[in-house]
Amino acid sequence: MTPELFIAKRIRFGKGEDGHRTIPPSVRIAMTGIALGLAVMILSVAIFTGFKKEVRNKVIGFGSHIQITNFDSNSSYESVPIAVSAALLDSLRTFPGICRAETFATKLGILKTDTDFQGILLKGVDTDYDWTFFRNNLKEGTLPALDSGKTSTDVLLSKHLSDLLDLHTDDTFLAYFIQDDIRARRFRITGIYETGFPDYDKLFVPADIRQVRRLNGWDEDQVSGIELTVDNYDTLDQTAENLYFEMAGKHDRSGNAFYTRSVKELNPAVFGWLDILDINVVVILLLMTAVSGFAMISGLLILILERTNMIGILKALGQNNTSLRKVFLYIAFFLIGKGMFWGNIIGITLCLLQSCLHVIPLDPAVYYLDAVPIDLTFPALILLNIGTLTASMLMLLVPSCLITRIDPAKAIRFE
Repeated sequence: MTPELFIAKRIRFGKGEDGHRTIPPSVRIAMTGIALGLAVMILSVAIFTGFKKEVRNKVIGFGSHIQITNFDSNSSYESVPIAVSAALLDSLRTFPGICRAETFATKLGILKTDTDFQGILLKGVDTDYDWTFFRNNLKEGTLPALDSGKTSTDVLLSKHLSDLLDLHTDDTFLAYFIQDDIRARRFRITGIYETGFPDYDKLFVPADIRQVRRLNGWDEDQVSGIELTVDNYDTLDQTAENLYFEMAGKHDRSGNAFYTRSVKELNPAVFGWLDILDINVVVILLLMTAVSGFAMISGLLILILERTNMIGILKALGQNNTSLRKVFLYIAFFLIGKGMFWGNIIGITLCLLQSCLHVIPLDPAVYYLDAVPIDLTFPALILLNIGTLTASMLMLLVPSCLITRIDPAKAIRFE
């Protein structure tokens, strides 16, 4: 143990003449500032990360990470078909970074009841479709049963549409599709889903892809596009770029070119808005670090003033300024460590309470979520602690220079 650390431990953990360890109120305030600042930072990162993840997953759930469509398709849901062979699907499923490849077809229509009507988007999916997203958001009923032997009339309906049109599970409804002529189809509702994302809930009606093919007059291998799921979201941009160049020179049997886009390109407004949230997190972290740091600076200055006599005596005995600065930086390290300990306890506890009990609700119509989301990872927690400790200690280097200005002769007589 170095002499500096020994002196620091005696000052920080030693007992006074009455046998009790006393901590000045200013130091208590500094530790409280560190604790509250770290707790706010933990909550901010957990909430913003959770919010971005939940909204992102909902957008991806209605589509996919990457879509391949006809290059001539416009931005509407009335798409120009592409012919997809089994060989093409197999090659996409083995493409580096891709774990799933599914076909889909869309058709705009009007859902009509005896009293009301509403525009819908019939999204046709195949028998191998991954229903995980809709299963997790299913409020009542069951998922559609898509049999490879015959065309199914089963569909899912959102709670928004079911409440608006007074429809329930096992009810049937007519949907009208307008093209060269008007075509009507009767569907049966097997389940009601609710994602809290009204922009999509009020539109999407998952159904059998063969219904869409018949309505559009397409062949068995023609679809609106291919939906691809990546192994790792962090590699989405690179995978989408690689796939774009891979598919750029290919054509289907009718000579149609393929157009590859990631979910970020398909929904630039949503993902642009989510990227702006990162700025809010940075601002909050900087503010909390500054508040905690200045609180600790004031505490350290008061500690130095309270120990002016001791500093003078140690200087008179030959201890240099660098050694004395280390003593008080060690003391500050102990105080910051205690504040961070309680900050972690408070922050993690609040995160667990919100994650398990949903104490703070939200309006889904405004925030797309019914409760404040929490996503706190161990690496993020470690980085926050390391960053807080490093920033606080660096900020304390300047006030510790006050020790160098203390004159031993005056300090020994200081009261």
